[in-house]
Amino acid sequence: MASLDQQTEYWNSTGAGKNFTHPIEPSWLSGLDRSARILDYGCGYGRLVGELHQRGFEDVEGVDLSPALISRARLDLPGLCFSVIYSPPTLPLPDAGFDAILLFAVLTCVPTDAGQRELIAELRRLLRPGGLLYLSDMCLQSDERNRARYEEFAAKYSVYGVFETGDGAVCRHHSPDWLHGLLAGFEQIADRHVPVTTMNGHPARITQLLARKGPA
Repeated sequence: MASLDQQTEYWNSTGAGKNFTHPIEPSWLSGLDRSARILDYGCGYGRLVGELHQRGFEDVEGVDLSPALISRARLDLPGLCFSVIYSPPTLPLPDAGFDAILLFAVLTCVPTDAGQRELIAELRRLLRPGGLLYLSDMCLQSDERNRARYEEFAAKYSVYGVFETGDGAVCRHHSPDWLHGLLAGFEQIADRHVPVTTMNGHPARITQLLARKGPA
């Protein structure tokens, strides 16, 4: 399985120039006060942080394991809050400090079951009771190109849906059941499936889930 160092190297080099496309559904955050504390975990170059700031949210911050992407975010969006994650998935922040957390196209960069469970557990820790987790990620695709690479790399990675891209990334696409299962213990309150163009220019469909952390 791809190591964390390999993944970080990709996002500090080739990946640092990618553009991300998962759209946010504003109505899913409409119940939040504009002073709500929001975290974009795996923020990339800050696209969603900037969008939420434009929509009037006053306390939004982004974190990412790639110093190159964080540098791009700080250059593009001066004055907004961005930080590097040095020991992913853990953040040096107190429990229950956020009203909402965005996790957009991050699980696709975490190929292992254990790594994904560890990440969701950390986000649960960071959310206050009643806080929202907004997950957006790649579901298994049905086209021939994707099915072929799922089959090609299934034996190497022991997880159907994990594959290598031609430019050096290791990615994972998920079944809806797996994504729903990761959020066991949350109250799952909304879901939708959305067409997008991937960072490498291919048409795809994504799954978005909105979940609420239960009371302490």
